[in-house]
Amino acid sequence: MGVDLIADMVPSLQGKVSDEEWAMRVDLAACYQLVAHYGMSDMIFTHISARVPGTEDQFLINPYGLFFDEISASSLVKVDIDGNVLGDTSFKINPAGYTIHSAVHSARHDVSCVLHTHTTAGMAVSAQKQGLLPLSQHSMMFYNRLAYHGYEGIALNLDERERLVKDLDDNIAMILRNHGLLTVGSTVSEAFRRIFYLEKSCQSQIEALAGGSELIIPPKDVCETAVAQFTDLSDRNTLEWAGCLRILDRKGSNFRH
Repeated sequence: MGVDLIADMVPSLQGKVSDEEWAMRVDLAACYQLVAHYGMSDMIFTHISARVPGTEDQFLINPYGLFFDEISASSLVKVDIDGNVLGDTSFKINPAGYTIHSAVHSARHDVSCVLHTHTTAGMAVSAQKQGLLPLSQHSMMFYNRLAYHGYEGIALNLDERERLVKDLDDNIAMILRNHGLLTVGSTVSEAFRRIFYLEKSCQSQIEALAGGSELIIPPKDVCETAVAQFTDLSDRNTLEWAGCLRILDRKGSNFRH
């Protein structure tokens, strides 16, 4: 089943939902396709969600069974915090995705988007006792802003939600031990920017450790200076996101369907 065929099977929701929800759907679909473009997807697994604008208890998530480069704005599934599918759709959602995303959206009302991956580098760092080290400029973005959550098995137990949000606290990202990576953002583009650079940080750490030589870790005050500098560069997110959308347009992506 190709991308065009899937798009033909999914009627467009443009004009059938609010303009604000449609804009969020377009951004979230773009995010899914960008995660696939940059090699951070995992077949039909992992998930990205976005809060429906103007609501406290509804979010959009991927239709279970579609690959990330097949997801369009109209195919996204709207659910409430209790896991009820809202609207007319033939798609289901990943139960583990519901557990993780409902937990964060319930607890963090400053968060609009939650992004979770199972990349090779992310899983590798998640299994390292020391976690993410401040080895590169990219990793400085997460200095003292990164949480850790212990592995409890596939996230199907709703009781895990309380422990997950307690561990996340007010951080911008979290490493799920023996599992993968998670970022949050006030916008979809912010969550994507964070996963892009968290992934780069993990990749560089694995390669640095594989080199076998002694590592250089900058002093604490330098790390604190760097993370403050990253906090002041929020305008870069807008510039990067516009460029990312141009990449998808050049590819002929159907994310706006």
